[in-house]
Amino acid sequence: MNLMSKISVLLTVPFLVLTGCSQPPMKPVSGTEVATESGRVIGVAGNDQVIHWQDIPFAQPPVGNLRWRAPQRYSNANGEIQARESTICVQESGAISGTEGASFVGSEDCLYLDIVAPGSVRDQALPVMVWIHGGGNTSGTKDTYDFSALAHDQHVVVVTINYRLGPLGWMTHPSIQGEAEGLDKSSNFGQLDIIAALEWTQRNIEGFGGDQNNVTIFGESAGGHNVYALLASPLANGLFHRAIAQSPYTTTVTPRQAFNRDREFPELDRGSWEVVQALGLDPDTTSGDALRSIEVYDLMGAYYSLEKDHLSPLSTADGIVIPAVGMAQALADPQYAKSVPVLSGSNRDEVTLWMGLNRYFVNGDPVLFGLLPPRMSVKNEETYRYWVDLRSRAWKARGVDQAMLNLGAAGYESLYTYRFDWDEQAESWFISFPSLLGASHGAEIAFVMGAPMFGPIGDYMYPDTSSAREMTNIMMSAWGNFARKGQPGAVVGNPWPPFLADAPHTMVLDGVSSSQVVMESPTLGELLREIEAPSSLDATERCLLMWEMVTNIGQPIYDEYARWNNGECGDFNVRNAKAAIKAALLEQYGSTSLP
Repeated sequence: MNLMSKISVLLTVPFLVLTGCSQPPMKPVSGTEVATESGRVIGVAGNDQVIHWQDIPFAQPPVGNLRWRAPQRYSNANGEIQARESTICVQESGAISGTEGASFVGSEDCLYLDIVAPGSVRDQALPVMVWIHGGGNTSGTKDTYDFSALAHDQHVVVVTINYRLGPLGWMTHPSIQGEAEGLDKSSNFGQLDIIAALEWTQRNIEGFGGDQNNVTIFGESAGGHNVYALLASPLANGLFHRAIAQSPYTTTVTPRQAFNRDREFPELDRGSWEVVQALGLDPDTTSGDALRSIEVYDLMGAYYSLEKDHLSPLSTADGIVIPAVGMAQALADPQYAKSVPVLSGSNRDEVTLWMGLNRYFVNGDPVLFGLLPPRMSVKNEETYRYWVDLRSRAWKARGVDQAMLNLGAAGYESLYTYRFDWDEQAESWFISFPSLLGASHGAEIAFVMGAPMFGPIGDYMYPDTSSAREMTNIMMSAWGNFARKGQPGAVVGNPWPPFLADAPHTMVLDGVSSSQVVMESPTLGELLREIEAPSSLDATERCLLMWEMVTNIGQPIYDEYARWNNGECGDFNVRNAKAAIKAALLEQYGSTSLP
């Protein structure tokens, strides 16, 4: 049981008193049946504010011979769509998918979407917002997110979608692409699923009160990355009219790297050559039919049996979905430009979501002999804050600012950036959420939704306070304004100017009293020079931090790592250093992260 699960168990009873009755059971609503190409679907509701249409298939199940092929259109206009017990795409079990227990969960039959809209407005043409969930493109599900409050408050129609994940969503192997034609030759099946969902939305959303001529795509983390993929993809032309990328990144690999025969690229893990070998098959001669016949959990077992020390192939510059030059360069190329308004941003403390559970940085003092969650505290506050600050600013420099500069070079004119700083979570005796996590990766999602995430833990991260309500209003209003007009509008009276190469305005989102516009846009190179200055880090930590700075969020820059500070880390073996730290933590604590 992980930390979040332990705290959830501890807090479930008291929080049931507060929130157990807040979500009425969903019931069918008369007069809400919509005829779609996928079948007829009846809306359900727990109150009279919004209507939900659930588990609508937008493509044929990608099973059997359709595994590792482009999604096929699903047509069953005379059928009746029923809510399903589960639509999770195949992935490891865990907190992101809301599952515990078995190693893997989900089904290949998972290409479904949900729609939520304000009640009694189906005769209008409202802005449409299509949410692309995060999870590293290896985990996650549409069912984690409830945009009811956003739909009601901002008068928009919100679509949430699933897409294939991990080795089912991204696979490059000669026996797969070599035997294929057309879109089936792609490596990016997960992103093709997202495109298919947008095509379905264009054809069907009018029946739900949505305007197919005003569609905003928005997503966080891998979802933000996939927003960038759609901006770069020639296959997505005309499918959306605005884009919001929350905590995005631009990393892609080449098809050759994705195959990674004989580990030609030693810093890449889980290439398809290794995966097929882990299945006990010959990675050079195995046929596509043989790979498609493998039981899906066996495939996942082979994939996750391989160590992942750094980058594993996912989004691939296949020349079909993502141009062969790669995502970052394609964003700067006018031939791929969509010329739509784009809003992009990151969180001030992005990396605390991972560092905050890492025993290298954080203590976990046992409580009641381990029966309760450990009481957590930072070991070295100066080192922790320094690491968090540099890595999080590097996220913005690479994932936000550089991507926006590239879009500007391609001719985009309406570009806006933000930094989410809000950190007024509730305190707990077990963990100080404001000091340990702060404005962490994903923390902003609850304020866009207007609802907590992660069960009872969400009531700490998203407390019922005036500050949280003010922040929710700011976020919802900005996202809603952007969906309607292509501009986020003023924040607490402060105009939100566009991001320009010579005026890189960023709106700091931090409540009524602290939201403001700044023009702080350090490049990665400038941030790397900061590490050269004396700090609390020792020599090993300096090189590890430097490595993380140049190998995350964008294309790895190995040459920069070797050259940095007159070659300080040129002979430093990152893998060996990480292995030594892992071994030391295992010997001392029995684990590398808090349980």
